[in-house]
Amino acid sequence: MTATTISPDTIEAAPARRTIRPIPTTRLVKIELRKMFNTRAGLWMLISIGVLSVVATGAVLIFAPDTEITYGSFAAAFGFPMSVILPMIAILGVTSEWSQRSGLTTFTLVPSRGRVIGAKALATLVVGVASMAVAFAVGAVGNLLGSSILGLDTVWDISLATAAQILLGNLVGMAIGFTLGAVLRNSAAAIVGYFVVSLVLPGILALLAQARDWFADLQPWIDWNYTQVTLFDGGTDTAREWAMLGTTTAIWIVAPLVIGLLSLRRSEVK
Repeated sequence: MTATTISPDTIEAAPARRTIRPIPTTRLVKIELRKMFNTRAGLWMLISIGVLSVVATGAVLIFAPDTEITYGSFAAAFGFPMSVILPMIAILGVTSEWSQRSGLTTFTLVPSRGRVIGAKALATLVVGVASMAVAFAVGAVGNLLGSSILGLDTVWDISLATAAQILLGNLVGMAIGFTLGAVLRNSAAAIVGYFVVSLVLPGILALLAQARDWFADLQPWIDWNYTQVTLFDGGTDTAREWAMLGTTTAIWIVAPLVIGLLSLRRSEVK
């Protein structure tokens, strides 16, 4: 039996392994923005933002007395519908992988679930800021139009600081919706949960504050709706009020979101 000698020249070099670059975060955010509005529900949510801004502006022009034709009146008119629609958009954005059953595809292409959720959070922030910019712009046009039609002085009674607090109030509402979506991962359940914590729970806490004096002092520190209304009114001025906002944010957003993200990273994707 003879041994066969193989010359080194006959051995082919192994092909070089191609380096796979991770998908950039900017591309993930663009994808999440597109996914938020490529369904009929998401699309109509987007359309309703512009429609309700125009309707609210028209309602102020038609029904408000001359003394109320101010920028503050327009801001209050479009503030309520925005506080309802924007959290719904946040919920639909974060639950899309489970409600549309696209999670297996998404997390196969991007195995890091934290990056996907982070992109969803950034997309939610972009939508919130852009939507409020549109609403503020429509309100400004309505204020100019109303004062010129009625022959009144144009009143700009909302400062930049107050406008920033209104924006922050809406972003807090979106963060609550985002948190519920991450915890429940079901669009219908998260939407119902949002209306419970934003409409039912504040009433219960207010009644408890009226019935128990000791709870009246505690309510502002645990009722996120209380601090959100203060933001909408532009009344968050003192360090104590900002501390109340921080406390309610930690209770209703930070702690549940951490629990939801830990559960999400371990949950089975089908």
